[in-house]
Amino acid sequence: MITFEQVRVQYADADRPVLDGVDLTVPEGELCLLVGPSGSGKSTLLGCVSGLVPHFTGGTLAGRVTVDGRDTRTHRPRDLADLVGYVGQDPLAHFVADTVEDELAYGMESLGLPPEVMRRRVEETLDLLGLTELRDRAPGSLSGGQRQRVAIGSVLAVHPKVLVLDEPTSALDPGAAEEVLAVLQRLVHDLGTTVLLAEHRLERVVQYADRVLLLPGEGRPPVLGEPAEVMAQSPVHPPVVALGRAAGWSPLPLSVRDARRRAAPLRARLEGRTPPARAAADGAPVAEAAALAVRRGPVAALRGVDLVLRAGGITALMGRNGAGKSTLLGALTGLHKPSAGRVDLAGLTPHRARPAELVRRVGLVPQDPRDLLLAETVAQECAAADRDAGAEPGRCRAVLDRLLPGIDGRLHPRDLSEGQRLGLALAVVLACEPPLLLLDEPTRGLDYAAKARLVTALRALAAYGHAVLLATHDVELAAELADRTVILAEGEIVADGPTAEVVLASPAFAPQVAKILAPFLTPGQVAAALEES
Repeated sequence: MITFEQVRVQYADADRPVLDGVDLTVPEGELCLLVGPSGSGKSTLLGCVSGLVPHFTGGTLAGRVTVDGRDTRTHRPRDLADLVGYVGQDPLAHFVADTVEDELAYGMESLGLPPEVMRRRVEETLDLLGLTELRDRAPGSLSGGQRQRVAIGSVLAVHPKVLVLDEPTSALDPGAAEEVLAVLQRLVHDLGTTVLLAEHRLERVVQYADRVLLLPGEGRPPVLGEPAEVMAQSPVHPPVVALGRAAGWSPLPLSVRDARRRAAPLRARLEGRTPPARAAADGAPVAEAAALAVRRGPVAALRGVDLVLRAGGITALMGRNGAGKSTLLGALTGLHKPSAGRVDLAGLTPHRARPAELVRRVGLVPQDPRDLLLAETVAQECAAADRDAGAEPGRCRAVLDRLLPGIDGRLHPRDLSEGQRLGLALAVVLACEPPLLLLDEPTRGLDYAAKARLVTALRALAAYGHAVLLATHDVELAAELADRTVILAEGEIVADGPTAEVVLASPAFAPQVAKILAPFLTPGQVAAALEES
């Protein structure tokens, strides 16, 4: 169905090609998972299949890419629209209609399908992705995860033979991610759809893959093979694979079920051992929400929220899509006026404060770091952040070098990787040295190495005295980083306590290792315990 023949892609002004010598075939009706470090060329390879490369992105494409016999060099994306459905990392970039229902119908209208066919497929897609209650909502009013499901639905409704997905579950809560992956499984198994997807959260998807394509980066050739074989050599791998490596298992497990079946001897070795407990933050309160309620139009987004954040603490804010996580972050930064209750930032009321004063109390890194980056170069961005903060020149750049050393100041922010953009946005916010730092889905688009660097950076900030609150669907990040976890549901706090207690009590929010070797939460904790034994 998909064939690459000696494909080489190089963008203008790039020192070396992004892809070089790619030869592979993806048969019809397979789910092929694309993995690799950030910057290894995953999005470029997906773009070659959809026709976006080189027709939209520019650059030079050598070799040949065919999809069901159509050469993407001679077929533009519009010529492949009936064959290839593509969903990129930014759902908002896909939307053109005013309502969810119209968005699902738009692609079919463009292809001239009969109205009765469009009506039936819209209803089927709404049911498949759990979007029925959102059918009359504007796409721009939805949460990040809801937007992701609508974007996927808009291409599914066309019934393409090939589905190309870039980070399809990155903005979804665990339950919604399982629903989307179940839909993809049905498309592959029942309809013979060919699915090619890139995903950094491998713990969610690797067990469903028929084959894995690894792009190692740094000029090394791609590796295509069985999932367990590729995971054995991949620099990026899920926690269950890291656990298998630490335990010396072969072949490596790909799912929690695989690992549980083999874990009895490992449980015996770990009997009587527990991971060290994380101390709760005992610093001064830097933010407090009391009986907080927020309405967004007709929707009661928050109801009776009580929350105290203390200096030195790292809190994970979790919950399904639409639970109110982003609204709570917005209320803490003054973006949303409470309809009841109050928010206090050590004597400052956010929605009444002047912006110049507010940025010195609280900093927010949104889901898309590009929302904070307005300058033409990294150096200009850092200089502007210093001016806005009233700081000495060089402070923002010093923070950036501490987070991600070596970024060229002449680069445009849009030319940075997802992890680099996040680091730059963090540096911009931290130039004001706010005691409270808020992050909304900070690991979206980050590979495991970039996530590890983020964990190190946030731990250092907490040790320095910052309070950190991160809204996330990444249960592995919460297990690795947070000393406290708060779970929201329908705008209300339903759980609040030490991370180990909260995640172990909830199968939906438990990390992979905890499902196998509770009370251990991470592969690192297991490896440390094995070294001591």
